[in-house]
Order: sequence, then C-alpha cells, then structure tokens
Amino acid sequence: MIDFSLSDRIKQQNTQLQMIAEGLMRPVSREMDEKEHEKPWDFINATWQFTSMQTARMLRKLDKQQADDPAGKNDKTPGEYYMGLMYMIEMLSWGDAGIYLCLPMAALAGSAIEAVGTPAQKKRFLTRFAEGEPKWGAMAITESHAGSDTSAIRTTARLDPETSEWVLNGEKIFVTSGLMAAEKSDGILVVWATVDPSAGRRGIKSFVVEANTPGMKVTKLEHKLGIRASDTAAIVFEDCRIPFDNILGNPEVKDTSKTKGFKGVMKTFDASRPLVAASAIGIGRAALEFTKEKLKENGITIRYNAPRHQLTALERDVMDMESQLKAAWLLTLRAAWMLDQKLPNPLESSMAKVKAGKAVTLITQQAVEILGPLGYSREFLAEKWMRDAKINDLFEGTGQINTLIIARRILGYNRTQLK
Repeated sequence: MIDFSLSDRIKQQNTQLQMIAEGLMRPVSREMDEKEHEKPWDFINATWQFTSMQTARMLRKLDKQQADDPAGKNDKTPGEYYMGLMYMIEMLSWGDAGIYLCLPMAALAGSAIEAVGTPAQKKRFLTRFAEGEPKWGAMAITESHAGSDTSAIRTTARLDPETSEWVLNGEKIFVTSGLMAAEKSDGILVVWATVDPSAGRRGIKSFVVEANTPGMKVTKLEHKLGIRASDTAAIVFEDCRIPFDNILGNPEVKDTSKTKGFKGVMKTFDASRPLVAASAIGIGRAALEFTKEKLKENGITIRYNAPRHQLTALERDVMDMESQLKAAWLLTLRAAWMLDQKLPNPLESSMAKVKAGKAVTLITQQAVEILGPLGYSREFLAEKWMRDAKINDLFEGTGQINTLIIARRILGYNRTQLK
C-alpha cells in the first residue's frame, strides 16, 4: 500500500527548511536574480550544515547495509531518503529556485551516484559531502549536437592500459552548478561519455571527474531567462585523465553489445526527474499562495462550497491552479515513494516530470494574468516565478521527450517503434 505519511524527522526537517526559505532566500530573491551568478553565501553556509548532516545519515545507513550485504545485491530495505529530498527541494524552491540550485552538493550529482554507483563508490564520493567546507556536485550530460538524445553523446572515455586511467575528450553544455563543481575544492562532476562510439547508447557510461582535474576547463557561463543565481556552464575535456575506478558501477568494461551500462546511467533520470518535479511544485506553490493572498487583500474570497456553474471565472481559474498543483505533487510523491521502496519507477518518474513542468508553467502564467500589471512588473516576484518556472519543462528531458517515454511504456513500444 502506498503511504505518504511523514516521519517525525521529515516533519522537523520541513520546519527548519521553511525558516531557511523565509529568512535566507525570499529576502534576497530579487537581488540574486539581478546579480546573476553571484552566490548567496548566507544560504550556502546555513544549508551546508543541514545537507552535510543528511549525507552523514545516509552514509551511516550505507555502512549498516554493507555490513549485512557487502555486495549490495540484496538491498530491498525501504527508506525515506527520496521522500525527504522531495520535501526539501519543494520548500527551498518555494523560497527561490535559482538560489536552491546554488545548494552545496547538488542533488543531481548525488542522485547519479546513488542510482549507479557501487556501495564502495557511494561511500567514497559522498563522504566528502558530510564534512569540512561547502562542496558542490554537478551532472554533465548535454552536448551541443545531442540535447535530449543522450544516445548521440560524443564525449569519449578511452582506457589507457599503460596507466589504467580513463582519458576523457569532448564538450558538455548547460551544466547546472558546473563552475562550482569543477573549480571548487573537493567538487565533483558526473560526466556521461561513451567507451565505444560505434556501439551507440550501449557504449555510454557515467564517470566521476573531481574538481581541478587537469584537462577539464570551464569555458562559458550562460546568461539565462530564469534561475539566474545558479551558474550554468560549458565545460571542455581535453585528454582529461581520471582514475580507473571513477567509472560509476562495475569498473569492468565488457563487450558493449551486451553491457547494461546505458540502462545503468538512465536510472539516474529515474531518480533525478522527480527532483525537478519537486522544484517545479515549489515555484508553483509560491505563485499560487501569493496570488490568493493578494486576492484576499482585495476582498476576493474563493467559494469552495459553491457549485462550479455559479463560480466566477476568477474562482474557477484559482481552483484549476490548485488542482493542477495537487495532481503534480501526488505524482511526484509516488515516484519518490517508489524509489525509497527500491521499486523501478521509469514511468512514474517521467509522469511526475511532465505533469509538474506543465502545471508550473500554467500556474505562474495564470498568476501573472490575475495580478495584472503588478504581476508583470518587478514590484512583485510573480514575473520572476514565471521565468524560473519554464526550465522545469526543459531540463532532465523536455516535456515532449518524457511524454514520448510515457507513451512507449504504456503501449509497450520500443524507441524504434515509436519516435
């Protein structure tokens, strides 16, 4: 039975996160948007203590699991890691989505390691995020010629048999938190690359590249429509050498026609797409709550007990916004719950991502329309929420791509049968 009830730990977490969102994010939301790429260090320092404790808790659980099951093959123990993560991201995105993406130890990198890494790799790479100064992680997938078609990735990883090192060559674009992860001490990037270009998607694996590794260079920072506080980087790899065991998962590279490497890295999306959905829902909730607050200030109340045909157009619009948000949130919680139950969730993950991306776009646009000229002006944050919202329909697979994935899953078609 699906159970979305919250533990006392998550309830306490939500209270702490609300204080951070209200006290450290909302007051500087406009400033950080205008001073693109400047970092909100008060927020970063405050959340580092919080996220490092979360990581330490996860590592203690990992140690216990390894003691009981060293190979990590029989780990079916339900947890609440992803459920807690959903609530954290939703609340911080309610505070400010751009500032949330400045969070030390970016959730995307952590999800990639959690989804694909061996127990030993999880401990090795995540331990650094449980101690010391703030550190960042990022995931590098997109290339200029291969947006949503990850099977067309050209960044290569060649094994040098003399040194037992992987040699990476290629360029990645639109890497969220790429600058901080690539240049700050102890940062990491999870890079998707192919070990055999002729094998197509079967040759793709994911690799961990540590900050300041020779041969890795940030070449550009993007200027964006929304989430402007976060850095989005282009990164070039030129004969970038990394240790042999920095390949996530089994380090043995078998015949790529039989390997499950691509399926392994795709599991990253099953974990990360609900995170994007949670962020979208946080933005949508911010816009909806603000709109209802302004309506109340002007003496307008929503009559929830009246028949729909007696409602005003404004009342129907607000109710539609609420129902869209609730539907998206329930889909997101289901995807997260399945992750915590160790259940496969590729369909549910894509459904949450599609619904949340569409819902937040609709909700923020409607909020601006309802608020009128003041919604369009910079006096309120409504126009910023509308700008921040759109990215949630784009990254981690566009809405169109995820809709295609959903159709394939439901109809039982493969990627050659339904394009």
